[in-house]
Amino acid sequence: MNRTVTAALAALAVAAPMAALAPAAVADDMSGHKEMTFHADLDPFKVNKVDGYGEATVHLKDRQVKVMIKADGLLAGAPHAQHFHIAAKGVCPPDSAATKHNGKRALSTVDGQPFYGMIGASLTTTGDTSPASALAVDRFPTGDTYTYERSFTVSEDTAASLRAGTAVVVVHGIDYNGNGKYDNVLGPSQLDPKLPLEATAPALCGTLNQTPQGSVHGGLGGTQTGGVNTTAAGVGGALVLASGGAYVLRRRASRES
Repeated sequence: MNRTVTAALAALAVAAPMAALAPAAVADDMSGHKEMTFHADLDPFKVNKVDGYGEATVHLKDRQVKVMIKADGLLAGAPHAQHFHIAAKGVCPPDSAATKHNGKRALSTVDGQPFYGMIGASLTTTGDTSPASALAVDRFPTGDTYTYERSFTVSEDTAASLRAGTAVVVVHGIDYNGNGKYDNVLGPSQLDPKLPLEATAPALCGTLNQTPQGSVHGGLGGTQTGGVNTTAAGVGGALVLASGGAYVLRRRASRES
């Protein structure tokens, strides 16, 4: 082996470890900035007498998200709070996590928190999207069927949870006793005693898992389509306080099996 070949091999031996480390360093530097797309199948909580379904897609770049949610089989005419839940196990709770509420076994938002965590973002149709808007019933989609699209900025913690695979989409609002309205059959909500638990209990849930890189069509403003109510403005008019403290709403349309 001549001196030229020997020198070249020695140089390669020195450079190889550096080359091997370079991609890892670049990947680590870019991990918080690369674009990622996530998908979740939203399954119903049978223990809450829900037979609906849905799906969610989220495109993330830095802290900017584009969100699309399609939901069907929910309580007609009712506002349905929906959120990113973060910082826990990143899974939907099993029906066995349900506890007794007003003497009836059901799953409340609090029952599910050890599994899907706290609220990271409120998926409102307009305005604020922080956890402070968790119960902004006049700014959430309404109806038994809807499509939601919106782009906005999430917190660092929420973005990190999305990237870590521990972000969960939860859609709330159930009709436990099938009477077509939110009432006090399960007692008051643990989140706000002025609301019935039916209005805040989880209906649909799904963990956001990473998918091949792609994009989600969505504008900077929030929209809702589908069902009878097609705009966010219809939410306020759909919620009427009855004399018995119940929210009088149209009965949920049954979904074809």
